Amino acid sequence: MKKYLSKSQIEELKQDFKENLKGFVQTLKSNVSTKSNEWTIKGFIDVFKNIYTISADTKIISKILEIHIFPKLLDFAKENSFKLVLPDHQNYYPDISLIHSQNDNIKFAIDLKTTYRLPDNPDFCNGFTLGSHGEYFINRSSKKNIQFPYNEYLGHFCLGIIYTRNAPENIDETKVYSIDKLKSISSVIKDFEFFVCEKWEIASDKSGSGNTANIGSINKIEDIINGNGTFKKLGEKIFDDYWMNYRKISIINDKGIEKKITKLVEFLNYRGIKSENINKKAKRGRKI
Repeated sequence: MKKYLSKSQIEELKQDFKENLKGFVQTLKSNVSTKSNEWTIKGFIDVFKNIYTISADTKIISKILEIHIFPKLLDFAKENSFKLVLPDHQNYYPDISLIHSQNDNIKFAIDLKTTYRLPDNPDFCNGFTLGSHGEYFINRSSKKNIQFPYNEYLGHFCLGIIYTRNAPENIDETKVYSIDKLKSISSVIKDFEFFVCEKWEIASDKSGSGNTANIGSINKIEDIINGNGTFKKLGEKIFDDYWMNYRKISIINDKGIEKKITKLVEFLNYRGIKSENINKKAKRGRKI
């Protein structure tokens, strides 16, 4: 695919797309928030006009947020001459593929990521995963668990939403409200912050979900917003190389014991690359 575009063309297209997407997400807060910065979604409504409050479960919140901003994503695609393609299967990467309406070689991957600020340390969030480092990441022409082969995308982006969870005592999940009480219902989340980054920019060097093959993110909010992940100064090629080989390269540690490489500093030493550019202040998060 990339034979049709030079490296400079690809980079220019990617940067233009990134700037457009960043501009777009700055418009989303007003579409999901009240003037007091609470979520405009208050609950579920039935045909009898009864409103049931939303659970604080992060998976439920994440899905509803995606549905909430989806019409705006469709507008963004149309305004920028892209076709929006959803994955054929639920567990496929990415959440959204954007394909230019006049050139199928121009594709961008967008993963929607939502997470919450830690209540005891609001400068940090719970973190999230950045996709698999398994088959489709290693074999860039693979079609396993991915909508289009990884190497067909010119860029891989995260469109993220960070929010604060309302205090549990303010939410009564057992209560049913009438439609005339809509404005009195407390929102389960508030204080939204949107961001756009290429996923390698906010990656850590640690797995994001235990035994499964997922890349973990950093979790310091300021670093996420500014794309200051562990690989920021090293670049995307080192990010790719590291995660393609995560737990695959064996080394002998200081005690003479064979072990698999699971740390960036070990990997850089193995490759003979100076490790001074690692962003050691970047903190790893957990999957939500």
